[in-house]
Amino acid sequence: MRWNLRLTAANRGIWKASELQRMLAERGLVISAGKMSGLWSGQPISVKLADLDVICAVLSCGIEELLIPQPETVIAPLAEEAPRQASGQTSGVTPRAPRGRSLPPA
Repeated sequence: MRWNLRLTAANRGIWKASELQRMLAERGLVISAGKMSGLWSGQPISVKLADLDVICAVLSCGIEELLIPQPETVIAPLAEEAPRQASGQTSGVTPRAPRGRSLPPA
């Protein structure tokens, strides 16, 4: 996923993070300067769904404008692992019984 807050805000005439921060606070979402900086200029690690609702309401946008899917960045499975998993074979790892306990029934 690519975070697209800055461009979405710019498309609506909001050019400064502090301006968006003020608008969000008016809707009840108070964000610290540090968190706002991360939302504005970076790729945040996490964003609460409730916060996304407020951001979308303030910017009058849909979630699809803020989060852009990038499926091409997902690593494809290795070619040799795909047939083994498809045939139902296991990886060859045998679970060990914890000390003093038996394995569950098979």
